[in-house]
Parts: sequence; C-alpha cells; structure tokens
Amino acid sequence: MGFKELLLNLPEVSSPSEKKLPFREKFKWTAIVLVLFFALGLVPLFGLGANSLAQFQFLSLILGAEFGSIISLGIGPIVTASILLQLLSGAGIIKFNLQEADGKRLFQGVQKAMALLFVVFEASIYVFTGGLAPAQGFSPLMIIFQLILGGVLILFMDEVVSKWGFGSGVSLFIAAGVSKEIMVRLLSPLSQSGGLAFTSGEAPIGALLSIFYFIAAGDLREVAFNLVEILATVIVFMIAVYAQSMKVEVPLSFGRVRGQGIRWPLAFIYTSNIPVILTAALLANVQLWARLLESRGIPLLGTFGPGGVGVSGLAAWVSSPNLLPNVIRGIAQPVDFARALTYALFLIAGSVLFSIFWVKTAGMDAKSQAAKMMQYGLQIPGFRKDERILESLLNRYIPALTVMGAVTVGFLASIADVSGALTSGTGLLLSVMIIYKLYEEIAQQHAVDMNPMLRRFIEK
Repeated sequence: MGFKELLLNLPEVSSPSEKKLPFREKFKWTAIVLVLFFALGLVPLFGLGANSLAQFQFLSLILGAEFGSIISLGIGPIVTASILLQLLSGAGIIKFNLQEADGKRLFQGVQKAMALLFVVFEASIYVFTGGLAPAQGFSPLMIIFQLILGGVLILFMDEVVSKWGFGSGVSLFIAAGVSKEIMVRLLSPLSQSGGLAFTSGEAPIGALLSIFYFIAAGDLREVAFNLVEILATVIVFMIAVYAQSMKVEVPLSFGRVRGQGIRWPLAFIYTSNIPVILTAALLANVQLWARLLESRGIPLLGTFGPGGVGVSGLAAWVSSPNLLPNVIRGIAQPVDFARALTYALFLIAGSVLFSIFWVKTAGMDAKSQAAKMMQYGLQIPGFRKDERILESLLNRYIPALTVMGAVTVGFLASIADVSGALTSGTGLLLSVMIIYKLYEEIAQQHAVDMNPMLRRFIEK
C-alpha cells in the first residue's frame, strides 16, 4: 500500500448513511460526547508527579484541555495540524484539488496524519520538558502513553460530533470548558485554598459572592473590580451576539418558478469563529512552549512571573495584560498599554490570515458558493442563469466580508481579554459565537424536521 493509499484509509468514524440526520440523533451524539469530555477531564494521569502546567489553566480553555488529566493535550494537536496544513496549502507548497471527492479525502487524511503526529510529539514534549513530570518510580513512557490515548480519543470524539452531531468537536470542547469556567468564577463559594470562603474568612472565588464579601469588609476597590469583571463579561456577550446576527442578504430567484425568490444570507463574520480559534491556539502554544523551555533553563521565548504571566520576551507580548483590572487597582504600567496594543495586533493579523486561508480550503469562496446556488436552481433576478454571473456578484461581498469579519473578531477578542472578563476574553468570545452558531444549526435542523416540504427541498 502506497503512502497516498495509507492517508486515504486511515481509521475514521464512519459517516451516517442518511443524508440528513434527524434532530434527536444529532442531539444524542452531541450530548454523549460532551458528557464523555467532562468525564475524561476528571481522570487524572496515573503516576503524575509535578504538574507545572497547572498555572496555565487559562490557556487550557483555549486548547479545550484539562492539564493533569488524560486529556491534557486537548484540541492542541488538531488545531496545530490545521494551522500548519493551511499555511502549507495557502503558500502553494502542498496542493489539493478540493473540488473533487478524492482531493477532499486526501486533505482530510493528511490533516489527520499530522494531528496524530502532533499528539505523539506534544505528549513527549510535555513530559520530557517537565511540564507533566512522572512521580518518582514511574516511567515517563507511562505518562506519554496516557497522553497519546487521550489525544486520540479527543481526535475521534471531534469526528463523531462533526459527522453525527451539531457543529464540530473543537468548538464544542472550547464552549464547554469556557462555560464551566464562567460558572465557577461567578458562583463558586470556595476560596483559593479550597475551603468554604465564609467559614475560612477568605474571599470566595465567585465574583458575585465576592461583592458581598468585600462590601462587608469595606474594600470598595475590590467591589469595583468584581463588578467590572461581571460587567465586562455581559458587554462582550452582547456585542458578540449582535456581531453574529449581522448579515448581508443577496436577492436571488428560482429560475424554474417565476416570481419566487429568496435572500441568500452572507454573515458579516463570514468565517465565524474558526480564524480566531486558530490564532488563539497558536498564541497559547507559544506561551506553553515558552514555559516549557524556561523550565529547562532555555528561555528563548521569554520568562514568566507569578501566576504564569509572561514578563519578558515574546511570551510577554503575545499574552493579555488584563489592562482594565490593573487600572482599577492602580497598578497599571505604561508597558501594559504597549502589550495590550501588540496583543490586539497579533490577534487581528492572525485572524485575517487564517480567515483568508479558511475561505479557500473550506469551500466558502465565491466560486464554490456560486456552484451551490446553481444546484438549488437559483439565479440573479434579471440575469440569465450563469454560474459566472453569480460568482462575479459574490466576489463583491465575500472577500470584503472575509477580511472585515476577521478584523472585527480579532478586535473583539483582544478587547475582551484586556477588559478582565470572568474567564479568558478570547475564550468567552469564542464560546458566545460557538453557542450562537450551535443555536442557529439546531433551529434550522428543528425547522427541517417539522416541515416535510422544506426537508425534501434541502435533500435534493
């Protein structure tokens, strides 16, 4: 068997035989995978000693991971493989014919093979650099094996959601982790030491409960800080929902049915949350690598201070400085403003770059969309039925939406991070966008199941 045949025949989750799965079936598999994800996050690595990655818990939200558990790798290998493959494909180093079924299968095979390689590579790096060190008397290979097992499980769980559920596993795992973090940071009655806050005399972790604690203590500055955390979270949520609802509607008509037409929606955030997921995961990987190198005495990418915050080198400039909370507490430094600006530029530039690549590789370009419209029998009112005319019209919108939507998402993500929301600002923005997209998909699926005529039209 040749290398190409091997890539085309890698183990995979079988696709459903039905063209359109019913709502209950999709909901069932999405729920099963979500419960399994939370359960795996509670399974500790057997034989684990020092866990120096625990201080980077805020990065685990972006990577869909739980450091110290069997899913410590999270979606890191999947996203890293996707980033590398898009860069190679976008630069023309590796070419795929995504217009044909074999080309798409080859692209998916290469992506899966790269993801599996990154599972092994990252598992080894995490252990041998001391990020997840084995306890005395335990072999490093035992920890690596468990990490690889968890990484492969995440890879196939992502496939299950993509083929049998709603959305994608990558998005689902991020949204699940962020939602859990928000609930903990908002309502947890525990203190930092782990006991009940009001019996131990310490402030609770939950921001809502902390407000009452600090009011009783007379510390108005901490009251203001916790109010800003909650307010920033609400504002980011509202802006993200509003941005998601913005659309450009292209008027089209059915060529075979005179007088009947629809408005084809093109979302303002055209590539949704994918570009900012890739960008955020890339920056998170840079920080993790910097921490692992620093732990080995090789601070090539920078050094870290208390709480895992980058204080020098590249690590400091690709991490958010929590600018607004620092201003409220009176500890903001001029360098914090410079770091906030640099961080925003990194997120915006990365989002635009990956957005452009994603449109080309995901079949969202004008040519692919025009072909899809032709399959539905749609055309521009007043023009003859010609795919080239549709493509020309879409080229007025799609390139502009690709860039403007990516800039908007990158800017919102950076503002969310520096505002000091209850969780990672980027994670919060991603979670809102993911849940909104999931809601739209569920609503569409429900409408199709309830309307037989609509179902027959879509299945044509």
